[in-house]
Amino acid sequence: MALATTMLAATAATNPFFEYKNWKTPHGTYPFDEIHAEHFMPAFDEAMKRGLKEIDDIVNNPAIPTFANTIEAYESSGEMLSIVAGCFYNLTNAETNDTLQQIEMELSPKLSEYSSTIRLNEGLFKRIKTVYDQRDRLRLNKAQYKLLEDIYEGFANNGANLNEADKKTYRELTAKLSQLTLQFGQNVLKATNAWSMQLTDESLLAGLNSDTKIILRQNAEQKGLDGWVLNLKPTTYIPVMQDLDNRDIRRELYMASASKCVGGEYDNTGLIVEIVNTRLALAQLFGKETYAQKSLYKTMADTPENVYNLLNQLRDAYMPAALEEVKELEQYAREHGLYAQLQPWDWSYYSKKLKQEKYSISDDELKPYFELENVKKGVFGLAEHLYGLKFKENKKIQVYHPEVTAYEVYDEKGKFLAVYYADFHPREGKRGGAWMNDFQSQYIKNKKDHRPHIVNVMNFTRPVVSDNPSECKPALLTYDEVRTFLHEFGHGLHGMMTRCQYASQSGTNVPRDFVELPSQFNENFIDEKEFLDTFAKHYETGASMPQELIDKMHASQTYHAAYGCVRQLSFGYLDMAWHSLKEPFAVNESIGTTESVCRFSDEAMRQVQVMPTVYGTQMATSFTHIFSGGYAAGYYSYKWSELLDADAFSVFKEAQKKNGSIFDKKAAKLFRENILEKGGTEKSMDLYRKFRSGEPTINALLERDGIKAKVIK
Repeated sequence: MALATTMLAATAATNPFFEYKNWKTPHGTYPFDEIHAEHFMPAFDEAMKRGLKEIDDIVNNPAIPTFANTIEAYESSGEMLSIVAGCFYNLTNAETNDTLQQIEMELSPKLSEYSSTIRLNEGLFKRIKTVYDQRDRLRLNKAQYKLLEDIYEGFANNGANLNEADKKTYRELTAKLSQLTLQFGQNVLKATNAWSMQLTDESLLAGLNSDTKIILRQNAEQKGLDGWVLNLKPTTYIPVMQDLDNRDIRRELYMASASKCVGGEYDNTGLIVEIVNTRLALAQLFGKETYAQKSLYKTMADTPENVYNLLNQLRDAYMPAALEEVKELEQYAREHGLYAQLQPWDWSYYSKKLKQEKYSISDDELKPYFELENVKKGVFGLAEHLYGLKFKENKKIQVYHPEVTAYEVYDEKGKFLAVYYADFHPREGKRGGAWMNDFQSQYIKNKKDHRPHIVNVMNFTRPVVSDNPSECKPALLTYDEVRTFLHEFGHGLHGMMTRCQYASQSGTNVPRDFVELPSQFNENFIDEKEFLDTFAKHYETGASMPQELIDKMHASQTYHAAYGCVRQLSFGYLDMAWHSLKEPFAVNESIGTTESVCRFSDEAMRQVQVMPTVYGTQMATSFTHIFSGGYAAGYYSYKWSELLDADAFSVFKEAQKKNGSIFDKKAAKLFRENILEKGGTEKSMDLYRKFRSGEPTINALLERDGIKAKVIK
């Protein structure tokens, strides 16, 4: 029996979502203490009912279609659904459980049908088209003109111009795709949580530091086991792969991670075939040869040819240096006792040792200076130095888990700007990785600026808790974790600082090959002494990070930059290969689905392959970005945005040379006004040109990574 029919249906009187306009919480934040799983399905049903009524009101309006009564009315519709979905889908990522996952599966086809019903509403599209056809005679500002254009094209590109038979096919394909991608992501999460390895012989942990051993012991205690437990979560996987001397265990851990969802209970290979073929069928409904052609519409890249041009340009620049890096590490490994071929489970282990030997620096040296509370002050302080923002914790704002902290954010004039939630540590119900999202978007209605509610979710190292006081430590972050915090906080600033009329244009509602610019731009500051001096204090002594350590950290930043780049390029090529198919992917029956998927994927990445392919492993089967997230035919955007962020940060570096400070107010003002505040109100390249006073180039990225020197040499 369906879950919704077995739950106690919440009535309007008991369901908090039915009264969302009357919440007495600070800034209208979610009353998480009152929200329970049984509230969601009735709330979604009611929200969709209200949303369809709002659409009917637009369609049945006897007045001539205008920008206000049609375009703005459509933009404002579905408010309750946005509120309910904003809560639900953040929880399914950050604090899920079996019940929420069941609701998610049942909800998926309902939302797909709801969306299709609106997108294929002929009366609604007729009114929108009427306004669109007279757009050049209307007195619209840039944001209004773009909203009209985006809404019209959104309908046209989602079936509004299709004939009745094709509209029916469109509904079926989108509903199917929604289910397939959801199942893919859930399989990855379940496979990640399902695997663990118990060790009871401490000698097998040789190479691990005491902090990692304590984490492994805590893993065991959570499972009610003795000894130490390895799992596939980043806070376990990364330090073990870097430090564990036992090569056999490293191999087993690597194989478990790299073979997730390749066959077995959570097999995703069949889902990949269904997903790409369904996407291709959707694209061909609209007269496109490939899904990539359809997906890249309205992005900065615009065409598959431009994407491949970027990937190939970077491949040609970075591959020679990457091969040299691999050659150097292979030689180092041989000199240190590896008598077999260097394999992927060896890379992190020997790479860290060589880095330590070259630069005498390791995460163990840096972590004492990256205590989480200090890092938070530094990251928040960066926003204050550049933009004048202030963060004030407010314990009256309810949170969805006790570990989450809520802040009120104020601008340089002391005016309320946003609510910001920070969620730092891994939990069983939280998916891996790190991300930014909004609970509620920013928009202006009836002259009131509805400010956004933003959340950053991470999976950072926890504090070390032990019965032995000498072993207890606060949460000490790795260099990469600090960088990740800056990255996600950059997305957060994009969401918090937005000042747009319409929700669909505010914050991070920009093309996906532009959305990573604020986040990757923000990462650059970790390499600046002026920024580090504001927060990088030893957690025991309070001493600032010494200049010698900063110099080593700077010198090490281009270490294996080429390898890192070609690894990202391999993901981009894999993504484009699957979404550039012109015919449905056909499984070779003689080898089966799994082998067919693996061979195709391996071939796609071969042109940037610098390490051996290991049979039984596969990136594609756990590649949630493209098969479950929103990056299908879009993974290239990370490198595209990296090009932009290096180019953008060069403005601050040039200013630093002139005035001595990386916190340049003039450059920050330009970045704020043209990038962070504008959202999707104008074409992204136009916004970037206003900030940069010119076109971006690859030069700053090559210079930052030290590639020009390596290639010339």
